[in-house]
Amino acid sequence: MALTQPEPGGVLQEQTGAPRGGEPQGALLRGTLATTACMETLQVGYLHAVAAAAGCSLSQPFPDNGIDWQVSHGAPEHVVDDEVTIKVQLKATYQVPPDPPGPTFAFTLDNEHLLKLARTPVAVHKILVVMLVPRERDRWLDAGHDRLALRHCCYWTNLAGHPVTGRRRTTVRIPTTRIFDDRALCEIMTRVGSGGTP
Repeated sequence: MALTQPEPGGVLQEQTGAPRGGEPQGALLRGTLATTACMETLQVGYLHAVAAAAGCSLSQPFPDNGIDWQVSHGAPEHVVDDEVTIKVQLKATYQVPPDPPGPTFAFTLDNEHLLKLARTPVAVHKILVVMLVPRERDRWLDAGHDRLALRHCCYWTNLAGHPVTGRRRTTVRIPTTRIFDDRALCEIMTRVGSGGTP
């Protein structure tokens, strides 16, 4: 059975006049969903991609009690159990530019969220993952025959023991060396599986 190939440009270009093939896409008819809601969806996609590459499973607490995801990593080499789990809180911002200069960048959390992430000791360790995204939605991803690139990057930190310093919100520092990718996640899980901290 022969399948026909789509014509260059396709239906979308005919409807919107949007150019194809890496040209600017300002004329695309995007949905009206709030940008913050779309940012949440984008960072979940990033987390799913990292977990898949690291060989981890994901679960979402229901109902949500202030933690977005649980990530589990199974390996016979773990000492504490054959499968270990961490909790992940996701955040995203377009207020920090890509590739921030210096060893850290500032990110502000509601004190209620910080208290949950800073609690110690814990039975299940928690990390904060912050995604930096472009302000313009048409720059969030770039697809090609050999890749699907998400912009810009996620960084992670362990806030266990971090003090609350503001009345309602506290600024924390996120290390720019802690890029959240599959290698970082495997290393986190190896440390937790040996009885250590993320």
